[in-house]
Amino acid sequence: MSTFRGLATLQEQLNRAFEDFSGRGNNESALTTWAPPVDIYETEHELVVKADLPDIDPAGLDIRVENNVLTIRGERKFEKHVSEDHYLRVERAYGAFSRSFALASTVDTEAIQANYQDGVLTLTIPKREEAKPKQIRVNVNTNANANESRKVGATESRNAAAASGR
Repeated sequence: MSTFRGLATLQEQLNRAFEDFSGRGNNESALTTWAPPVDIYETEHELVVKADLPDIDPAGLDIRVENNVLTIRGERKFEKHVSEDHYLRVERAYGAFSRSFALASTVDTEAIQANYQDGVLTLTIPKREEAKPKQIRVNVNTNANANESRKVGATESRNAAAASGR
């Protein structure tokens, strides 16, 4: 999970550097670009990515994995049925977006499932079998058990010798 945090931080730094280079302030950049918020969590068997994508046509989403980088692209279009002159305030961001996240090699990118419901895109990325946790039982031999085993073995040896006539 730290891989995702590192990539998000890198993306934020790149965005800030671009804003500084282009001369845009924070207010203007908030109106011209947007990145949908994303939650990423891990369970024992999978990685789950949830992205808030209200008013996005799911048919227009482009979700792909290349070189173990998950990329989600899409666009929220400005509503054209209302004249721009009638808007009193526009705070929601519009336009194209792209979010990318590095994936660990422990996930099965061939089995990703995508679900879009109530404006939330949920990607379920299963872990490979070899990456899933496995419990290993530890057999504990106490001295009493070890001594008992030695006694049983010695008794069996004496019984075997007696039976053979030695």
